[in-house]
Amino acid sequence: MNDENERVWRGVGEFIRAQRELANLSLRQLADIAKISNPYLSQIERGIHKPSADVLKNLASALKISAETMYTQAGLLDGSPTERAQFEGVEQAIRLDAQLSADQKDTLIRIYRGFLERLPAS
Repeated sequence: MNDENERVWRGVGEFIRAQRELANLSLRQLADIAKISNPYLSQIERGIHKPSADVLKNLASALKISAETMYTQAGLLDGSPTERAQFEGVEQAIRLDAQLSADQKDTLIRIYRGFLERLPAS
C-alpha cells in the first residue's frame, strides 16, 4: 500500500477501535458479533489489513452505526476530506472531554450522528 492508503486504513482501524470502545465491547465480543476472527479484527484495527465492504458492513452493524458512515470513513463513499475532518473533530472533542462519562460520550456521539444523517445532501 502507498502512504495515502496506509493512512486511510490506519484511520479506519482507529475509527473502528474508538467505536468499539464507545460501545464497551472487547475485541473478542465485536469479532463474534461481526462474525470475523479476533486476529483479523486486530489487524483491521491496527491498519494492517484492508477489510472488504462486506466486513465493514458487518462491523458497522455490530457497532450500531450506519454502513454509510463506515464506508465514508473508509473512502468508499464520497465525503470530502474537509467534511470528514470536521465531523471527526467534533467526535474527537467529545471523546477527549474528561468531564463526560463513557455513556455520556456514547450518547452525544450517537445523537450527533443522528443529526448528520438527517441533513439534506449538499
